[in-house]
Amino acid sequence: MTNTSRKICFVTGSRADFGLLVWPMRAIRQTAGLTLQLAATGMHLSPEFGYTVSNIRDEGFNVDETVETLLSSDSGVGVAKSVGLGVIGFADAFARLKPDLVVVLGDRYETLAAAQAAMFMRLPMAHLFGGDVTEGVVDESTRHTISKMAHLHFTSNKDSTRRLMQLGEHPSRIHTIGSPGIDAIKRLELMDRETIGREAGMALGPRNALVTFHPLTIEAGRSVSALDELFAALSTLDPEFRLFFTLSNADAEGRALNGRIEAFAASRPNTAAVASLGQLRYISLMNQVDMVIGNSSSGVLETPSLNVPTVDIGDRQKGRERAASVFNTPPEQKAIAAAISKALLRGRQPTVSPYGDGESSKRFADVIAAIPDFRQLLKKGFYDMPPGGDVS
Repeated sequence: MTNTSRKICFVTGSRADFGLLVWPMRAIRQTAGLTLQLAATGMHLSPEFGYTVSNIRDEGFNVDETVETLLSSDSGVGVAKSVGLGVIGFADAFARLKPDLVVVLGDRYETLAAAQAAMFMRLPMAHLFGGDVTEGVVDESTRHTISKMAHLHFTSNKDSTRRLMQLGEHPSRIHTIGSPGIDAIKRLELMDRETIGREAGMALGPRNALVTFHPLTIEAGRSVSALDELFAALSTLDPEFRLFFTLSNADAEGRALNGRIEAFAASRPNTAAVASLGQLRYISLMNQVDMVIGNSSSGVLETPSLNVPTVDIGDRQKGRERAASVFNTPPEQKAIAAAISKALLRGRQPTVSPYGDGESSKRFADVIAAIPDFRQLLKKGFYDMPPGGDVS
């Protein structure tokens, strides 16, 4: 092991990936011989999406670099151009930071930009949540692309580990650690009912739901109609049912969805919409509601660990492993209403999550610290998975 502290640079572009990275970053910061670096990009730097870079600092992290990527565009062309801006920006940022290892998570386009810059600069790279499947969004292709650029993998479940092996990634470079999102649930001191109602802008009622709906990026033009089906289903609920919306992300059509969500909230009593709650408020609210509704990954990855049911709409999360408390439904009014009824009937009850036990971050940091030379990871071959090969 070297005596020089090695720089581990995390990239975060949204409230969603930051919430999953908080505890791995803390674990790295607490590990001898490792120095944490952080580059913020994407929605973090946009007032329209809550300027969540402030949440990063509120959590006690220093932001070493900011990389602007977002254009004032809601189209595929705008997203494609944003990737180009991101590659240029991250090339400059990495040149200044000189990290020993770059850490990226998931599948968003700003993450793809960071991964491309790191790859061409010959920087060793670790990828979290590779091997997952989400067939209903462009992120499916983006995630697998990033996995092939990366040199080290940390997966949330064994099925994802097997898929990475099918992609030609060597088993010795893949570590099944679970979801770091569960670490947050196990470690945070969550707000009580009264406090989180005040923080979210509306007191909780007899029945409550947390709603997040993102664009269907692989089905251009269908996001708005799917959201309208959700609105129609929600409008049939008892008026005392309180709805807490968090706004959509910056994918193509995201701005169109947010305009409709804000209008729906403004026209309906007992409904509130916020751009971002931050990790503590979001999980605290999730812990207090009767169900989570929408198509966010949090409804599949984190919500079951709180024993709260999820109504998962459409194909955005299709392919992910699901707990028994997750009810998938087509984006159609009657089907959504039926799934809501099933979720209410199930209620809160003990649920086994397929995504780990809340110790993912420690496993992550232990693996990183044990690697004597990150540069050797750059020598990467293709692993031919034997017929009938299984994950040990």
